[in-house]
Amino acid sequence: MTESEFLTVSDTIFRQIEIALDAVDFDVDTLCTGNVLEIEFEDASKVIVNRHAANQEIWLAARSGGYHYRLVDGQWRNTRGEGELFNDVAAAISAHAGEAFHF
Repeated sequence: MTESEFLTVSDTIFRQIEIALDAVDFDVDTLCTGNVLEIEFEDASKVIVNRHAANQEIWLAARSGGYHYRLVDGQWRNTRGEGELFNDVAAAISAHAGEAFHF
């Protein structure tokens, strides 16, 4: 995938996350600036999703830790273990919000 294609795909991922969060009933704010999507919760904790174009990876930072994801067979898979980006983002949001969240 070219860098331009990666940027387009990662923009779509950011939009999918923001759209899903717009539909929830709990208090959450999002701020997308450049390569970073910040998701801030009522208690001021954050989940950070950012793209690393050089490695063509999406990175996730949350209370549970930091994770890297790379596109493998059509899914964004954790590069250091088990896990899929959208499932792990949903789990992180659920943990921070204290409420169930799903895509």
